[in-house]
Amino acid sequence: MSCWRVSSVQSTPEIEKKYVHRVYDAIAPHFSATRFAKWPKVAGFLNSLRPGSIVLDAGCGNGKYLGFNPDCFFIGCDISPPLIEICSGRGHEVLVADAVNLPYRDDFGDAAISIAVLHHLSTDDRRRKAIEELIRVVRRGGLVLITVWAREQEDKSLLNKWTPLCEKYNEEWVDQSSPPLRSQSATLLESIAETDEDAGLLKQTDVELKKCHDAVKDKTIMDCSNTNTDQDEKNQQEYFVPWHLPFHRAEIGGASAAALENGFAKKDEKKGTVVYNRYYHVFVEGELQRLVSGIKNAAIVDQF
Repeated sequence: MSCWRVSSVQSTPEIEKKYVHRVYDAIAPHFSATRFAKWPKVAGFLNSLRPGSIVLDAGCGNGKYLGFNPDCFFIGCDISPPLIEICSGRGHEVLVADAVNLPYRDDFGDAAISIAVLHHLSTDDRRRKAIEELIRVVRRGGLVLITVWAREQEDKSLLNKWTPLCEKYNEEWVDQSSPPLRSQSATLLESIAETDEDAGLLKQTDVELKKCHDAVKDKTIMDCSNTNTDQDEKNQQEYFVPWHLPFHRAEIGGASAAALENGFAKKDEKKGTVVYNRYYHVFVEGELQRLVSGIKNAAIVDQF
C-alpha cells in the first residue's frame, strides 16, 4: 500500500473551497449562459498557433475557448464538476482538475492558456505553483498565455462596488505567503458586470510566456521584479465579488436553498436574486511579472 502527502501549496484553503469552488458549482448554468464573447487578445493568441498544436485550457469554465481554432487540438480542465459537465455535453475533451496540480505529463502540449483563473487562488505560493504547472506541461519553445484582473481599472467606480475582504477572513484563510491585508475603504455589496461585454470595463493584466531550455534572465522580467511594495501596501487586493443568481433560474433549487439556510448566500429581494460572494485577489501592476520572474525555463515574450 502506498500513500502520498499533499504539499501545503496543493492543499486548498477554506476560502477557495467556500467562495470559489462551491459558488461556481452552484451558479454554473447561469454563469455559462453569460460567457460567450471571446476576448480579442485570447482569440488572437489562439489563432496565431501552428496548425496541429495541442492546447490546454486550464480553468476552462464553460469551454468557450475550446475548439476556437479548428486547426488545433484542445484539452480543458476546471475545478468545477458542473462546468466540466457543460463542456463535456458540448463534445469537448475535458476533466476535473486543480490548477495547482494538473494531471498531465511534462512537455505534452504546444500551448496553454489560463484565462481569469489565477485571481481565484488565495496565496502567492498557489498562484506561482499554478504558473509553474502551466509551464511544466508545455514543451520547450511552447507558449503560455495568462490573464488576470488588475487593480488598474479603466472604470474606478466598478472596483469600489466590490467588498474588501475583512480582517477576520484574512487572518483565518489567507496564509503568510501572501502580502498583508491592504487598507480598506467603506464599500457595499453591489452588482458587478455579469456579461463579457460589460466586463470590458475592467482592465486585465496579461502575459505571454515562452518555455525555454534554461532559466532566462529576461530584462523585462528582472525590471518587473522591482515593484514598489510600499505603494502596494496601500492598495486593497483581496475582495468578495458578488454573483447575482436570478430567482427564476432552475439552479435556484437545492444548492441555493441550502446556501441561503446556511448563510452562505443571501437574498436580494429588490433585484430578485440570490447573491453569492466569490473570492478575488486583484493583481497590481507588475505582480504577475514578479511571480513569473522566479520560475525556471520561462521568459516573458509579451505583456499587455
